[in-house]
Amino acid sequence: MGSAKKNASDRRARIEEMRRAEQARDRRNRILTITVSAVIVLAIGGGAYWAVSAANEKDEQQAAEARKPVEGEKSWDPKKLGRNHVTEPVKYDMTPPVGGDHDQVWANCEGDVYKQAIADKNAVHSLEHGAVWVTYNKSAAEADVKALEEKVGKTPYSLMSPYDGQKGTIMLSAWGKQLTVDKASDPRVDQFFTKYVQGPQTPEKGAACTGGIGQ
Repeated sequence: MGSAKKNASDRRARIEEMRRAEQARDRRNRILTITVSAVIVLAIGGGAYWAVSAANEKDEQQAAEARKPVEGEKSWDPKKLGRNHVTEPVKYDMTPPVGGDHDQVWANCEGDVYKQAIADKNAVHSLEHGAVWVTYNKSAAEADVKALEEKVGKTPYSLMSPYDGQKGTIMLSAWGKQLTVDKASDPRVDQFFTKYVQGPQTPEKGAACTGGIGQ
């Protein structure tokens, strides 16, 4: 009888020891799970923070770049540029014009490349909508013309046309802004596009560049 009681007591002791060992394992597993989860959360949070910080830094750099003046550009006071719709001819103070009274219909400027000259009055209306107008004279190299055509063709709110009366080989115009370059590869071309396509100078930002006068 005494031996049976001792054996039962030993079994209970072993069971209790196994139970304590199992509980200890469970605690260790919970601690490990919590620790790993915390590390993952911190890693994700750190990565997200880094991604957001990098995106913010990029936005700030782009904003700073957009605020920088384009070297060599000319500017006109937008308050002195008329914005009336007229039917009679308009004599502009600059060639090509960068603003002023204009036709009630704009020239299509959704990346439109015109092979022939277009009317100033229609192009000026496009500038009012935030377009950049690229013009060139007979001195422009064929390769430069082609490169600019490709750039304009993939840039909404831009248009391009020949302009024999201009002094500069290649000229870029926005509302109240103008830049003259000799080559399409001039880095200021990209800078001008970045700054003035639907830029802060735009009187009617977001207005249509389709549904006007085309080819």
